[in-house]
Amino acid sequence: MAFSPATFLLTDLKAILTLVYVLFVAFTIAVIIHDKRDPVKALAWITVIALLPVAGFILYIVFGRNHRKEKLFNRKELRDQEQLERMTEQQLGEINDNNVLQKRLIADNRDIITLLLNNSKSLLTVRNKVTLLYNGKETFSSIIEALKGAKSSIHLEYYIFANDKLGKLIAGILMQKAAAGVEVRFIYDDVGSWGLSPKFIRHMRKAGVETQCFMPVAFPWLTSKINYRNHRKIVVVDGSIAFTGGINIAERYMSRSKKLGIWRDTHLRVEGEAARMLQSVFLTDWYFVSGRQLDNAAKYFPRVRIKEECLMQIVTSGPDSDWASIMQAFFAAITRAQHHIYIASPYFLPNEAILTAIKVASLSGIDVRIMIPSRSDSRIVYWASRSYISELLDAKVKIYLYKKGFNHSKLIMIDGTFSSVGSANMDIRSFDDNFEVSAIMYDSTVTARLESDFIDDLNECELVTPETWEARPARHSIYESFSRLFSPLL
Repeated sequence: MAFSPATFLLTDLKAILTLVYVLFVAFTIAVIIHDKRDPVKALAWITVIALLPVAGFILYIVFGRNHRKEKLFNRKELRDQEQLERMTEQQLGEINDNNVLQKRLIADNRDIITLLLNNSKSLLTVRNKVTLLYNGKETFSSIIEALKGAKSSIHLEYYIFANDKLGKLIAGILMQKAAAGVEVRFIYDDVGSWGLSPKFIRHMRKAGVETQCFMPVAFPWLTSKINYRNHRKIVVVDGSIAFTGGINIAERYMSRSKKLGIWRDTHLRVEGEAARMLQSVFLTDWYFVSGRQLDNAAKYFPRVRIKEECLMQIVTSGPDSDWASIMQAFFAAITRAQHHIYIASPYFLPNEAILTAIKVASLSGIDVRIMIPSRSDSRIVYWASRSYISELLDAKVKIYLYKKGFNHSKLIMIDGTFSSVGSANMDIRSFDDNFEVSAIMYDSTVTARLESDFIDDLNECELVTPETWEARPARHSIYESFSRLFSPLL
């Protein structure tokens, strides 16, 4: 059989393209391995790139790079970073002082307090008044009251600020206060708050509200950062009243959603030293987005007059930091639990360290209860979260599916004395990719109230048993397996 030159050329071209394909895939996989990232996450990316070499490589460049390791983000430090370093070193010394250790809650939690001082410069605050806020109505009522009473400054930072009825109400108050001479500053995330139109932002700015977007998504220059979002929820009024937790500015927290029902969530109102720490977080982020540092200490950090005590550390984490601070705090707290661990998270996609810690705690006789939604606003997260249930049940972890709407709370309570309320989910994205903030509290009164509400919420849940879980449709297991495979990429 005769071969034409065109046939030889086509054969050579196929060979060259095959070689290029193999080299391309091999090079990309070598880059992923060189990153020395979590093996599960690395294998997920390798699978994607092997199946979709060109598209997979592009997705990896946009979403997959390890920016904490590469230090692509400069640390968002203010010029008083040296002062913070000195204060941290001072507290590290105080934590080991015998007089300080006479306070039982400090002595009992010295390991975690020291960890957070070292990994995130999170100062321990003592004089704090904490009010727990449940769901949207309580939270927004309290926030609106504080905003209307502002005298000097209002600082807001949100992942989602919706252009709906509630968002317009809050924006109207901000513009009114700005017109009255109050300094109003607002940071919104460009991905989370995608519904904010340029007209909405121009209207706010024209009214005197200083508005900044966190890392605008402008192709192609910022595609390498699109995956790293500001998931924090912070309000600070006059430097003395602050709010943080899991609730965004959106009407869905006030009314019943057709798809998910009532949104259940938890937020904090904080007065005292911890409010100053949340102010520091905002000012650091403001410096990052605007390039301007605000130096008026008397205005932004007024004297603390609170007498009540509630030991608390305000902890931040994100790709700009050297350590996954919030994840490390959760890990440390779980591994030293003595009696019980209660966890609520709308998106439960733990890394291997947290998953192992939870299973080991349960197998060691600790009462571990995890509450996740029975419905979700993300299908792939819904199935990926359920992929963990079988192995958790095998480890005797109690799993509860919340059925009265959508539970968006991000909580962890341990042994009646340790609790965390914040923006961080129990998932890989919150641990590694997002900019998050959590209030870590060492207080039996606050923790007891959180635990009591958690137990009440269990009445709205379905307890998953090994028998009922094994009886689920076979196709569900397939959905779970595939979603679990790609969950590290979410």
